[in-house]
Amino acid sequence: MRGEEAIMTSRRDFLSNALSVAVVTASPWPIGAGQARSMNGQSDSSSSKSERTSNEISLKWDVFLAPSIAVITSDLPPGQKQRPWPPISSTLISGERDAVLVDAPITLEQARSLANWIATSGKNLTMIYATHGHGDHFFGATTVLERFPSARFVARPEAIKIMRQQASPESLATYWNPRFPGQISSQLAIAEELTGNVIKLEGQDLVSVPLGFTDTAGTTCLHVPSIGLIVAGDAAYNGVHLHLSESPDQQRRLEWIAALDKMESLKPRAVIAGHKRVGKVDSPKILGETRRYILDFERLAMQTTTARELYDQMLQLYLDWGNPGALWTSARAVKPRFDQGEQT
Repeated sequence: MRGEEAIMTSRRDFLSNALSVAVVTASPWPIGAGQARSMNGQSDSSSSKSERTSNEISLKWDVFLAPSIAVITSDLPPGQKQRPWPPISSTLISGERDAVLVDAPITLEQARSLANWIATSGKNLTMIYATHGHGDHFFGATTVLERFPSARFVARPEAIKIMRQQASPESLATYWNPRFPGQISSQLAIAEELTGNVIKLEGQDLVSVPLGFTDTAGTTCLHVPSIGLIVAGDAAYNGVHLHLSESPDQQRRLEWIAALDKMESLKPRAVIAGHKRVGKVDSPKILGETRRYILDFERLAMQTTTARELYDQMLQLYLDWGNPGALWTSARAVKPRFDQGEQT
């Protein structure tokens, strides 16, 4: 881990009591033998600051990590007395004046804390981009937009389709509100369609990359070539069990692996997962770790008979990963015919 930290970034992890959130601040550096590292998270450039033209604007990124919160549910994994929701990442990509936010968490409290954090940056929030349509990555956008009404909320059309399903009265009544009673905005904003695939931030490109099916349909990542950054949404996980319950068949899991290959082909120097454990480095290595998890799940799904067997054997391989509840749901989706006695 120390070697990984040396390769990736200068970073500080701390818990903010005032905001009741975990905040991770990071600045990307170019990687290469003998290269100097920018302490300000500047874009790659071989010229000195005095030689830069007005078009060479430096970008940096910071991560807001909403903490794990309690979920009201009786669907508990074996041996567990509670099932907390994992931490959720929101990424602020900023230039000298303006900034773009990628993803917003679930609850009103989380979103207000996120908005306060953005305000302290002093940047002008111009846009919110949703990587995919799961509610835990866009429900909070409504609250952020109330604080920054001039910002636009955008996503690709395939992600908007899932958003509408997640924000439907049926989905809210049967899934989200029972788990987070009184904590979700009653007026959920749905993103407008992103025109093209590029968001401009002070003259630099933030590229929306379609990934297809990962942990749900219509997912994307946001690639910032100038700083070697990928904001992966739920296409990559970092020290947290994957949500594979929407991928009960092998073909879906192969599509997810293809998405990981696509992100790796962009040769990022930093990758931010939609869910990560506090203190985990935003390393491109998480793409390989996510792939290995899917392959291990695939192998053990073929070797085991029951959901409990699959769950137990995956836990042994990933002892220190958070959110075992997601693993339990995934195991049951692959092996729906399980004995109720397995849960105890």
